[in-house]
Amino acid sequence: MQQRRVVFVIFEGFQSLDLSGPFEVFQQAGRPGPGYDCRIVAPVAGPTRSTSGLRVHADHGIADLDPAGIDTLVVAGGSGVDDAAKDPALVEWIAEAGSTARRITSVCSGVFLLAATGLLTGRRVTTHWSRDGQLRREHPGLSVDTRPIFVRDGRVWTSAGVTAGMDLALALVEDDLGREVAHTVAQHLVLFLRRPGSQAQFSVPLWSTQPATDPIRAVVAAVHADPGSPHTLADLAARAGLSPRHLQRRFTAELGTGPAEYVERVRVEAAQQALTGGDDPVTTIARRCGLGSSESLRRAFHRHCGVTPTDYRNRFRSTEDTEDHP
Repeated sequence: MQQRRVVFVIFEGFQSLDLSGPFEVFQQAGRPGPGYDCRIVAPVAGPTRSTSGLRVHADHGIADLDPAGIDTLVVAGGSGVDDAAKDPALVEWIAEAGSTARRITSVCSGVFLLAATGLLTGRRVTTHWSRDGQLRREHPGLSVDTRPIFVRDGRVWTSAGVTAGMDLALALVEDDLGREVAHTVAQHLVLFLRRPGSQAQFSVPLWSTQPATDPIRAVVAAVHADPGSPHTLADLAARAGLSPRHLQRRFTAELGTGPAEYVERVRVEAAQQALTGGDDPVTTIARRCGLGSSESLRRAFHRHCGVTPTDYRNRFRSTEDTEDHP
């Protein structure tokens, strides 16, 4: 593979994890082999202060980095993005670089800086859920969807907040180098991997390998699409076009866990999202997610999370949610 140049755009007040997370993913993916030539550019070369106060040295300023020859442009977000989007020199450089780059991407609110260039007009994009209204107001020419972790519209890739930038980077690596490389990088960095489809803005733990054949992929997709369905071994075997015994053997060989264990893990993850995203009683959530009763949900949570469903809800719900819903 010919080395691909990836250029990260930062500015005063950028979110440091928007840079460091994807940067590490690309660097890991290039070992061994030519991999990626990762560069950091800012309006001016030198130390650039992030929102947390962490300073990152940008080796290049826009005046000295040729905007041509970029494979993938990654624009970070952060609280300083609104001011950055008003910097005509920076916007012009991104517009020129983005016009010839194979891919243009943004992490979190970095989409505002990309949108200022006009490169996103008419595109479907996402950003952090808290910026949904602002993005719609300021850029009505965009099709905004803040439900998924990331969105691809042709050569434009945009992602949700902060850690979703790593999900995005893994998807970009998979697009370049294949599923196995992306999976290996995720395992090495102990990252989270987005599920296929319109996964909500929550990352899913990479607790198994990925299916290698179409019949097992079909089974996995069906389980994720509707965790609350019965998903008996016979049902899953019929979907795969295999005998139950053959499915059990193939599934375990490809994913490292049996179908029943896999289904339970998916159901627990669905319950986790329901517990932090709404006020439904635990009993209702258990039934909807296919775990039957609140006691079954409690036992499954203890096995996989080490806490009760109620403790999980109290621990991971935001302060605002807790205040609104005592």
